[in-house]
Amino acid sequence: MSANSEPATTGKAAKPAGSGPGFSLPKVPFWAQIVAGLVLGVLLGWLARSQDIGWLYTTLDNVGGIFIQLLKLAVAPLVFFAILVSITNLRKVNNAARLASRTLLWFMITSLIAVAIGIVIGLVTNPGAGTGLTPKDGEKPDGSGSWIDFLTGIVPQDVISPFAELNVLQIVFMAAVAGIAALKLGDRAAPILALSESVLELLQKALWWVIRLAPIGTIGLIGFAIADYGWDLIGKYATFTADVYIGCALVLFGVYPLLLATVAKVNPIQFFKGAWPAIQLGFVSRSSVGTMPVTVRVTERLGVPKEYTSFAVPFGATTKMDGCAAIYPALAAIFIAQIFDVQLGIQDYLLIAFVSVVGSAATAGLTGATVMLTLTLSTLGLPLEGVGLLMAIDPILDMMRTATNVAGQALVPVIVAAREKILDHDKYNSASASPIDEFDPEPSDRESAVPVAA
Repeated sequence: MSANSEPATTGKAAKPAGSGPGFSLPKVPFWAQIVAGLVLGVLLGWLARSQDIGWLYTTLDNVGGIFIQLLKLAVAPLVFFAILVSITNLRKVNNAARLASRTLLWFMITSLIAVAIGIVIGLVTNPGAGTGLTPKDGEKPDGSGSWIDFLTGIVPQDVISPFAELNVLQIVFMAAVAGIAALKLGDRAAPILALSESVLELLQKALWWVIRLAPIGTIGLIGFAIADYGWDLIGKYATFTADVYIGCALVLFGVYPLLLATVAKVNPIQFFKGAWPAIQLGFVSRSSVGTMPVTVRVTERLGVPKEYTSFAVPFGATTKMDGCAAIYPALAAIFIAQIFDVQLGIQDYLLIAFVSVVGSAATAGLTGATVMLTLTLSTLGLPLEGVGLLMAIDPILDMMRTATNVAGQALVPVIVAAREKILDHDKYNSASASPIDEFDPEPSDRESAVPVAA
């Protein structure tokens, strides 16, 4: 069924012929629904904790948990088919190898800038000082990351376990191999590619229904965080929390606009107008992969050719993490070192930068950044018990981290497209902060692809 035949997706119901003016409720913008969810979640969380209302505490936990589980349910197949289709779509793009290498280069450049900002903020503010926390407050995580685990864990032992265990890195590996094999087969792989594109559209449509539940999920996620942790615990991490938010804000609203203005030579305000639906959804969902369908749409709306977008955004959603894999581990390492009274030297800060630039794929686009943090700590030789110190506050931090991630995943394709002279400046300059409802995936959108110039 075409988009035009589904009035429900646009939120505009046809008025019966001959009806009077009547009364209709105004449509609430999606961003306003999200804000309402945040406010209501805080109030309900405070109420559940202050009045010790057990059923409300449990309800908030269940609502937020179900929303995250619904997002995770689509992650494994979505990542596989998105990466596979994105790689095969490169056959439609001139200078595909050049575009891919430029994309990876800018991923690394922006990550290096982000981790440098995180280190500087940590050194200036000393987030571990005066918290009252001690090494006894920490505990080792159930799972940890190391370079050996990272390298050996890329290749799966079988094709089922990565999907069952939601090992996104292994899923990316299998999808990349399948995509490259399909490119080598050429026309003989056409039936598989057609099926893959159809399955990807189906998954995006199903995920869209989950995205529409984000305001409700927000109530549960924020409410449970407040009810479970309370303001007293958050107060212990006030400096660290502020550091993460300030660092992400500096990257999001300082570094990114500067790169857009000087490197891409486009209006930064237009970028935020076009990308805002994805950024706000990333803030709420705490999942780059869950936000990926909307990120793809906003990047196309900003004038990046569809064929290139379909490669760059899925690739970025699993490897491009300026918030989770750059700013956060840098600050967390400094915070944990101060709690455990470990002195870090210049070589340690260089190692933090190296891990952030090279190992960011370990975050894999899921909520949280525990694997990346344990990878950083093990590289520096810091106690892994420090991870336990940060788990309580992680949901609050993850919102801003993921919003920064998502913005970066849309930013790099715009920069590369602008420098390679394939950016549609008319579309970019006309991008508006239209509601998220407009990004409901429809098969008919495939016909509106922007051709890539030579």
